[in-house]
Amino acid sequence: MAKITINKKRCKGCQYCIIFCPKKNITLDKTLNENGLSTAAIISEDNCTGCGICYLMCPDCCIEITGGIKI
Repeated sequence: MAKITINKKRCKGCQYCIIFCPKKNITLDKTLNENGLSTAAIISEDNCTGCGICYLMCPDCCIEITGGIKI
């Protein structure tokens, strides 16, 4: 099973991870980060395959994946 960590301090809420997630398993958090921005949040780790598309699409390198599919 994949474990996804999103660095909330770096995330700018661009939504690329949300758009490209094949499982539609990422959303915007309603809580703002210290920069006043909504950040990405995982809906359910159980639904994540660890495909790494969110990691590859993130322009700010905010996503870290452990486990899951090897890229």
